[in-house]
Amino acid sequence: MGPTIYRVFLLPNALQFDLSMTPAPDFRPAGPRFQLLFGETAADEPSDRARPPGGLFIPTPAIAEDIFGWGVIYALHSRACIERGRVWQAEHYVGAVRDHALALACLQRGLPAVQARCYDDLPPEALEGIERTHIRSLDPDVLRGALAASVVALLDKSAEAKLPDVDVVAERLAELATEP
Repeated sequence: MGPTIYRVFLLPNALQFDLSMTPAPDFRPAGPRFQLLFGETAADEPSDRARPPGGLFIPTPAIAEDIFGWGVIYALHSRACIERGRVWQAEHYVGAVRDHALALACLQRGLPAVQARCYDDLPPEALEGIERTHIRSLDPDVLRGALAASVVALLDKSAEAKLPDVDVVAERLAELATEP
C-alpha cells in the first residue's frame, strides 16, 4: 500500500486521533486537497517505489482485526459526513460499515471475505438485523438510523469472532449505535 504507515487511536467519546508516518523521500501530496502547514515535500520526481492505483475502498486484507478496525473508521467517517451535510459520502461510508460487518461474518464461517462474494451464502441467523442497515433515503435521520444498525452489526460480528477490545470500542461508539 506504499511506504506510509497509519495508526488510528479511538479515544473516549468516539474522538479519533490519526497518525501517519511517511519516509521523507516519499513525502509528497497524495491528493488535490493536500495543504502543507510546515516543512517541505520531497522533490517532484517520484521515488522508485510504485504507488498503487486508487480504488473505491482502502484494500483490506482478510484479517478479522483489520476488517473490524476499518469498519470502525468508516463508522466515524459516516457520522462526520452526516453532520457536515455530505449525504452521498455518508451513504457510501454507512454501506462500508455494513460490508465490513458482513465480511467478518463470512470470515467467521470460513467463507471468502472480499468483494461481497459470499454474502448470499451466509445463513439466515448471520444476516439477522442486516436489513436495517439499508439506506432508504438521504435524510440525515434515516442515515443515522442505518449507521446505528450498521455499527450494531459490526460490533455483533466482531464479538462473535471474539476479537479483543470489542467491548471498549463498543463503549466508545455507543452514541453511534443508538438509533435517532
